[in-house]
Amino acid sequence: MPAREKTLDHKLARIRAGQYAPADFIIADAKDGDMGFGAGAPGPVYNENNQPTDSMRTMADYRAGMREMVSSGLVDIMLTSVSSAEALHASGTYSDTPVTPAVRLNDATDIWNLRGGSYQTAPARPFRTARLKHARAVADLGLYSITFQNDLDRDVTTLEAYAAFREEAEVIGMRHFLEVFNPTLPIDTGGVDLGLYVNDAIARALAGVASAERPLFLKMVYNGPRVMEELASFDSRNLIVGVLGGAAGTTRDTMELVAQAERCGARVALFGRKIWYAESPIEIVRLMRRVVERETSPNEAVRLYHDALAKAGIRARRPLDQDNEVTDPMLKT
Repeated sequence: MPAREKTLDHKLARIRAGQYAPADFIIADAKDGDMGFGAGAPGPVYNENNQPTDSMRTMADYRAGMREMVSSGLVDIMLTSVSSAEALHASGTYSDTPVTPAVRLNDATDIWNLRGGSYQTAPARPFRTARLKHARAVADLGLYSITFQNDLDRDVTTLEAYAAFREEAEVIGMRHFLEVFNPTLPIDTGGVDLGLYVNDAIARALAGVASAERPLFLKMVYNGPRVMEELASFDSRNLIVGVLGGAAGTTRDTMELVAQAERCGARVALFGRKIWYAESPIEIVRLMRRVVERETSPNEAVRLYHDALAKAGIRARRPLDQDNEVTDPMLKT
């Protein structure tokens, strides 16, 4: 494969052709947290014992992590804000790399997670900060996120905003992938599994979307094996399903999530805090790939991760036995 060919395009072509192999699994590093968490996005400064302090890291730290990950070639996509994408391009980060730059193209209110903020107590509203003409100058791929709330007026408003975005994006030549969150507030589905409602909402919303404006793939919550298998098999050539990472959790949570999702038909993982909050982001992605490609189990990957930390002189934040626990209830189903 030529050095400058983007691994993303190569892998998507194989997946769509029905030629998927575990080596074609797509991994994205999601470092667009400043669009949701503001100055808290880079996370805490860690002390000499590798424990968090009250001080926060800076955007310079955050962007250094982006550059390091792109240079490693371990990910297929680096997702950032437009402002970070501009900084990375100015420093030549994306020169002669197989990694595809992507930018967050909307910031609906359900990603507003400010310290002291109360936005999560209200249903999500569509909102866009990024302007496509400026985003397109630094990337031809972006993320658009939506949330279905089982509320007629709110969902119509959300889908109208998404339709307007698609029209603009098609004109300007901006490809996109679609992030679908679970509602931040409880909704009434009449006893039906929330994940099945989300599956139906996604399939229904995209049924009328022409190929020229369809998302390249989905990024969604892992709602359990039954739900993931159903959507991943629904229209596997045209609807490529990916899983989002959510909270950092344990290293075992990270490995279990990527392993279970891939077995259930997911072909993409887009992890933010699970990568950035790791003691060694590079090593955790390296081991995610080994897990997906069936070279090691999630349990053994955690052990290998701790071995790698010890060899690098990095203090683990949790003892091995604690870090090898599955704490996400969805991963225990």
